[in-house]
Order: sequence, then structure tokens, then C-alpha cells
Amino acid sequence: MSVAAASFAVFAASQVGTPGPANMALLATGARYGFTAALPFVAGVALGKQFIIWPVGFGLMELAEQAPWVFEMLKWVSAAYIIWLAWKVSQLRLGPSDHAPKAPGFVAGLIVHPLNPKAWAMIVAGFTGFVTPGTDPVIATATIGGILLATQVVLHPLWTLAGDRIARTLAGTAAEPYLMYCLAALTVASVLFVLFGGGI
Repeated sequence: MSVAAASFAVFAASQVGTPGPANMALLATGARYGFTAALPFVAGVALGKQFIIWPVGFGLMELAEQAPWVFEMLKWVSAAYIIWLAWKVSQLRLGPSDHAPKAPGFVAGLIVHPLNPKAWAMIVAGFTGFVTPGTDPVIATATIGGILLATQVVLHPLWTLAGDRIARTLAGTAAEPYLMYCLAALTVASVLFVLFGGGI
């Protein structure tokens, strides 16, 4: 009765480090507001995944088996929200403006993963694929949660920094709107892949 921690760490890195709705949001936030201003949002995104991990670890999957329609509905509502965010990203421009809103903060970051279908799929796969049946739920959940948080602390800022560096190169150029359209399209594509492609 244990958690395959090393194997899960590799899995976590492969999932947290690859494109998905959260990473696209981090990339776009870094591009629009700069790396430093985006850090509270990054912290919220990283911690927000714990809002999924702990309920799943303590029996939410049993509820999913009893009322699967609730989770099917949640999946589509989440996807709609992420796609709406993608549309907002497509309208953003990178240059400084007197009317530019402040960067999204810590609280805004907290809700990204609970509304991210990729995060749900990743966490469910973690518990079903890397935790031996009968393992103490506290140990299992703390292990899964700790590994994912450590992975996010390393990789999420890198996505945000990448957005910042891209913006420094393209802000104010003819390529700028196309960058934002591309970020929005990648966000939508990542959601559609999770919904229809069987991806995690």
C-alpha cells in the first residue's frame, strides 16, 4: 500500500509542463502584464489545484460514480469558461496603456485549475494509476498534492516568463495581434483535446 512517487513525479512533470488551459493563461498573463506583476496570479494557479486534489483524495470519485452527470456537466461548464477566457485573451494587446486593467491577482489564479478539465483528468489519473488500493488517503493525497505543487512551483513561472519574453519582442509590432490570436487558439485547442481527444 503506497504511492509510486517517482513515477508520478515524471508523469506530473510531463503534464504540468505541456500546453493546457492553465499554462496558456499563464503565458498570456505574462505577455500582457509582465513576469513580476503576474506572480500573484501564478501563486494562485499553483495552489488552486489543491482544491481538486484533496476532495478527490478523500472520496470525491465515489460521488462521481454515483452521480456521473454532475461531473459531465462540470466538465462542459469548465470548458465554456476557459474558452471565454481565450476570447478575452484574443482581444488583449501587449503595449502599455493608461486604461489597462491591473494584472489578475492571487484569487483569480485560485479558480483556474478547479475550472480546468485537464487538471481534473490529470489528478484522477494520478490517484487511479499511481496509488495502490488501500493506501491511507492522507498519505496518498499529501504525496500527490506535494509532488504536483513542487512541479508547478518550478514550471508555472517558466510559462509566465516565456510570455513576458515573447511580449518584449512582439509588443507594438504587426505580429502582436497574431500572437494573441495564437494564444487564444492554443487555449481552445487544449480544451477540445481534453474533451474529445482522450488526452490528460
